[in-house]
Amino acid sequence: MEVRSICVIGAGVMGHGIAQVAAAAGYAVTVNEVDEGTLARGMGQIERSLKRLVARGQLTEGQAEEIRGRIRPETSLAAAAAEADLIIEAVTENLAVKESVFRAVDQHARPDAIIASNTSQYSITQLASFVRSPGRVCGMHFFNPPVLMRLIEIIRGLQTSDETYATVVAVSRRMGKEIVTCRDSQGFITSRLISALALEAMRIVEEGLASPEDVDRACRLGLGHAMGPLETVDLTGLDTALAVSDELVKAFGDRFRAPQTLRNLVRAGRIGQKAGRGIYAYDRDGKRISRQEG
Repeated sequence: MEVRSICVIGAGVMGHGIAQVAAAAGYAVTVNEVDEGTLARGMGQIERSLKRLVARGQLTEGQAEEIRGRIRPETSLAAAAAEADLIIEAVTENLAVKESVFRAVDQHARPDAIIASNTSQYSITQLASFVRSPGRVCGMHFFNPPVLMRLIEIIRGLQTSDETYATVVAVSRRMGKEIVTCRDSQGFITSRLISALALEAMRIVEEGLASPEDVDRACRLGLGHAMGPLETVDLTGLDTALAVSDELVKAFGDRFRAPQTLRNLVRAGRIGQKAGRGIYAYDRDGKRISRQEG
């Protein structure tokens, strides 16, 4: 199947970046959100990202304008999904919300459209059970920020067809991404690995063995990581890290149980960069200013 148009459902932390990447690859893109305000914030994030790339010389003004012209905002899921060849679900990591989206897409999308999920943890086979043709469902896990991160993790559900898989691979490569493929299992490859590392990093801090800064510095300089594990979960969201942890516990047991520090930060609303406070503190532009104490 040749993909010409892509619908991205969700314009949040991941969705707006996925939409920008898809448009930069030459696809006609529709971005869907539940209300005008949320949609406007997502489109604003795309605009700020394009301006940064132009300022750095990574895009020309003409290229940025072409990307803008390929992206259409839409609050009606039915209208957004109706003509798309590929629909990428990028809503919050909540299974009930994802089920609602998948069932709605199944009602409004073309019967041959491929439905991909950006989930970092949920079973693709389970998500596929919410539609009438599970063979056209696949996992397409981008990394934050999608505009910069090179990897897409592709997950085949039990019933994902060869054609669906091949199409998602082709789209990923056209977007300029490297791919890894995983059979359907809770947390796939990357979420299991980063969760194990981040949770242990939090325990090290909780036990008073080292500061968050030194834990992250050790992973960057000693292990060659681009970001430390605590910096990473602040970027992706501590609420997401906790949700992933709780789901991994159900599948694999206590090795993925969240430390109390993580639960308390989430309860206090200190969920990372997007809230201005997490393990570290951030200014209005998302720049880290200090470690969050207390």
